[in-house]
Amino acid sequence: MNQNQPPQAGIRVRYPAMVAAIDRALAAVGVPAAVRAVEAELMAEADLMGTASHGIRQLPRLLHAIKSGGVRANPNLRLTREFAATCVLEGDYGPGRYVSLQAMNHAVERARKFGIGSCLATNTSHWGRAHAYAYRAALAGMIGICTTNAMVSILAFGSDRPLLSNNPLGIGVPRGDGQDPVVLDMAMSQAAVGKVETYRREGKKAPLDWGLDSDGKPTDDPAAILTSHRFLPTGGHKGAGLALMMEMLTGVLAGGTLCYEMGKKDPSGADAHASKIFIALNPAAFGDPARFSQRAEDLLNHIHGGGPPGEDLFYPGERGWRNRDKYLVEGVPLDPQTVRDLAVNGVVFEGDALQG
Repeated sequence: MNQNQPPQAGIRVRYPAMVAAIDRALAAVGVPAAVRAVEAELMAEADLMGTASHGIRQLPRLLHAIKSGGVRANPNLRLTREFAATCVLEGDYGPGRYVSLQAMNHAVERARKFGIGSCLATNTSHWGRAHAYAYRAALAGMIGICTTNAMVSILAFGSDRPLLSNNPLGIGVPRGDGQDPVVLDMAMSQAAVGKVETYRREGKKAPLDWGLDSDGKPTDDPAAILTSHRFLPTGGHKGAGLALMMEMLTGVLAGGTLCYEMGKKDPSGADAHASKIFIALNPAAFGDPARFSQRAEDLLNHIHGGGPPGEDLFYPGERGWRNRDKYLVEGVPLDPQTVRDLAVNGVVFEGDALQG
């Protein structure tokens, strides 16, 4: 494949090949092996589970942020405060997935010892999606909770301009016998910015409750929403209230950069001054782990059995596991625009593409 002639068709790529391609691209801009291994795994994992808006599509932005100095390829992570079950991790503006995983690992380590653990990470950058960290806490047998602040993007409390960031919330709950955990990952807007971008790229109309145009009117044009930056909070004042409180738990608690200050410091969109909080709860500290697992299964069986005959109901994260199983066999789909954007940045899949 000639890099000067980007492909015009979408392709499918094996998950390991996608991870390897991301790793090579990050190595080329000086990211050390330990850091890029985490970035590559978590970035490709989003595509593998069907959340393309937060996957390899974000690689060009990360490469640009590293090249421009907004994100440090080899950050000096260090704990700046420790207080029994809690700690503060200085992220040193490093790649957000790597920093975030280290922070959740600190929370999990403390939860094993104290029953609960929390790590507040400062001076981080874009973490991809909350799912990755809540998921890994659950894999470690913990209930994982995490959120981050970011640049302003949603209207709030009747405002005519964005006031708050679309602070996502991730919660992961483990299940017994090696089963996939329950993982909630939700934005505080009706639709995540990345999802609106996906609709624009694919030429789809957006639901009218996703955002407003520049005149303050509901619109089904994703491009108009992206231009106006007027994303609507989920549940109206409820979503805005949650976004506000999660800003309190991150930027305010860290004494750091707040959502309305972030874009002024770093307009690249890398969220390089963001704060994130990671919490882990050890079920064994609250009761019999076997009983916990059984009650979780009872609840999920209740959900699965609640639909009309022949129709499946899904718990949070379940569609992702199904996508994973499918794409591991068939390859991970990449749309034409993403393939072109990656090729412009030197990321190609010559022998790795399975089909056009």
